[in-house]
Amino acid sequence: MKLAATTTPLVPARTRFGIIIPARYGSTRLPGKPLRDLAGKPLVVRVLENALTAGADFVWVATDDARIARAVQAAGGTVVMTRADHVSGTDRLAEAALARALPDDTIVVNVQGDEPLLEPEHVQSVAAALAAHPEAGIATLATAVGGGAELFDPSAVKVVTDARGMALYFSRAPLPWARDHFEAGRIATELPDASAYLRHVGLYAYTVGTLRRLADSPPAPMERLESLEQLRALWLGLGIHVTVTADPPLPGVDTEADLERAAQVLRARTAHEAP
Repeated sequence: MKLAATTTPLVPARTRFGIIIPARYGSTRLPGKPLRDLAGKPLVVRVLENALTAGADFVWVATDDARIARAVQAAGGTVVMTRADHVSGTDRLAEAALARALPDDTIVVNVQGDEPLLEPEHVQSVAAALAAHPEAGIATLATAVGGGAELFDPSAVKVVTDARGMALYFSRAPLPWARDHFEAGRIATELPDASAYLRHVGLYAYTVGTLRRLADSPPAPMERLESLEQLRALWLGLGIHVTVTADPPLPGVDTEADLERAAQVLRARTAHEAP
């Protein structure tokens, strides 16, 4: 597949980057999620195998759980053991990067341990965007908001950017607010200018130096209010570049239904690739 037109063209494929997959055993909605069977293999192994197709210089799984480590190592993967008290995947990434003494300018893509269907082009896109924008410490994706219901849905995170594609703010609230179009307390079914509304897609590339600063800094006030970790970076003055795509990644696995849908996609891909 190819990404749709973006706010920045991809730089050549020689962009160097690594992938770290944070994986923890605990999950409220899907207990033991990383080790759940997905088309004959543990979910975390499916994520690892898919990540290996993105052309990264290294792919590591960062975990605090020996069961996950054994499954990854049995599949030939590389594991970095981390502490059990991390409150976010970003903190786990930072520990893994620092444990392996990666230089501050190394680009690392955070591939969540529940995203087995992530296209390699999306991973390459955020890594390339970060390499192309040295003023940024983070690169991420966004796509057009699908309509009024999504704009007003607090689970759909909105992002506003400047003319260069740098994030100005992320919010669960409908942004930007069309003063003369929206009425307080009513969900608008139509948007006055659809191109002005972007939904954030949570795929990130970081420099290791940025990971270090985030891990060393307490949550920002607006981060606590919105429960959005990326706001810490903006609070600290760290630039976030946003690439806009019309072809966002497929959702990750959070529920039993998600697991079954992912299995169906994998079966369909296998059937398509069969001679």
